Amino acid sequence: MASTVSRRALFDRLRGGPAPVRPPWAHAEEEFTERCIRCDACIEACPEHILTPGRGGYPVVDFKHGGCTFCGACRDACPEDCFEREADRRPWSLQASVSDRCVEGKGIACRMCEGACDSAALQFRPRVGGGAEVSIRGGVCTGCGSCVARCPLGAIEIQPATHKETGR
Repeated sequence: MASTVSRRALFDRLRGGPAPVRPPWAHAEEEFTERCIRCDACIEACPEHILTPGRGGYPVVDFKHGGCTFCGACRDACPEDCFEREADRRPWSLQASVSDRCVEGKGIACRMCEGACDSAALQFRPRVGGGAEVSIRGGVCTGCGSCVARCPLGAIEIQPATHKETGR
């Protein structure tokens, strides 16, 4: 099975797409896909309905449907050992990133994402001449993805955390 997993990882890299976002507390990619039996228990258990079957039927997070509340229902529903069970472990190392499609920098008031962020990780700094520059406070952003669903222009993505302020 390990050679299949390695082959899958190679083809994913060759395809050039971003790595799939697995549910919170999921083991590392190779370990997760090796253990996951694709039973959909985690998908069915998610009260936010953000887990969907991804490539090969493995569960992925789709932030277009909303954000993760880190309730742990996916982890608790899993009949296999696909998730970390340590209580003090961070759910994942992800954070939001804002692209130049954000209209705040163009002088158009929006800030839909700001209201969705419970951790107040989004900062808006006024710019000379109008508008604001948005940045993400890396140490504060949980990567929950609530801001992604609220952005009408798709200017926010969830990516591996760098734990530094990110902006455009």
